[in-house]
Amino acid sequence: MEIHIHGRRLSRPLIWLILLVVLGAVLFSIVPLTVSLWLWQKLAIFATVFLGIFIEAVPFLLMGTLASGLVEVFLSQEWITRISPQRTLPAAVLGSLLGLVFPVCECGVIPLTRRLFRKGLPVSTGIAFLLAAPVINPIVIFSTAAAFGRGRMLAWRLGLTLIIAITIGIVFSAQRNASDILRQPLFEVELPVVNAQPKGEAFGEKLSRALIVSTDEFFEMGRYLIMGASLAAIMQTFIPQTSLLAVGSGPLLSVIAMMTLAVVLSICSTVDAFVALGFVGTFSFGSILSFLVFGPMVDIKSMLMYLQVFRRRPVFYLVLLPLLISLLAGITFNYLSP
Repeated sequence: MEIHIHGRRLSRPLIWLILLVVLGAVLFSIVPLTVSLWLWQKLAIFATVFLGIFIEAVPFLLMGTLASGLVEVFLSQEWITRISPQRTLPAAVLGSLLGLVFPVCECGVIPLTRRLFRKGLPVSTGIAFLLAAPVINPIVIFSTAAAFGRGRMLAWRLGLTLIIAITIGIVFSAQRNASDILRQPLFEVELPVVNAQPKGEAFGEKLSRALIVSTDEFFEMGRYLIMGASLAAIMQTFIPQTSLLAVGSGPLLSVIAMMTLAVVLSICSTVDAFVALGFVGTFSFGSILSFLVFGPMVDIKSMLMYLQVFRRRPVFYLVLLPLLISLLAGITFNYLSP
């Protein structure tokens, strides 16, 4: 479909945008005023929540994609292979602690993990890093300590995150090759690797290539961040949090409610401790702990980004296993330490 105005052709996306605006204007003119006000209020809430999630997450996605570009250009596959432990348990432990070196949240860790896999990182190390880094990094450790103090909430959040990440990393070690769990192809055109570049390449040229890689990955993963933030905003707009919190009175339901809330809110792990602090006194220790452990591993935006990087079966286990372990841990704490 083409429309010409004064000899100029309008693009198809612009035509659809004009049609949507006209359709929206017609709908608002025929619906009752009260319904229009309700829709406008919901739209305002959606926009506020979406922008809050998006603006909060973008800097950390940028950090992750920048780290991915630097890894692609400055770290060789031989170097990563040489420093990676050959045994499964040490490899998973190393991966769970890599967040101390790469302080990225759940948005930035996904493209960085993919790049490390492409550089030869063992599967167990990469999966443990993917799940642990959003919590086991200096920024989140500091924010959790600032919210809850240097007490058992901080200790158990770090400890339980390490246990889950290492355990699932060991489970995934059954896949010897990362290509068995990654989607193919990662890009329409494969990016050049470091070893293919001239040895005499200047530092500035390498940095320029790293920024190009980072830009490509930022826009690639950014689409799924927008989709995830939109879904989370829709759920927060039309599903009142009070509906979730109303079922959180028992030792089991309280954990389920807080884990569901973590998925729906989709907030960054760098600030989720201050959100969880607001539930102290209303919810049990176990339910709040599950919120702080499960949320950074699995939420709406990260699930969509998982699906962009991994095959569907690995994504199923990346969601199911943290869910079951976090649920079991939360219930256990509720019964032992209500």
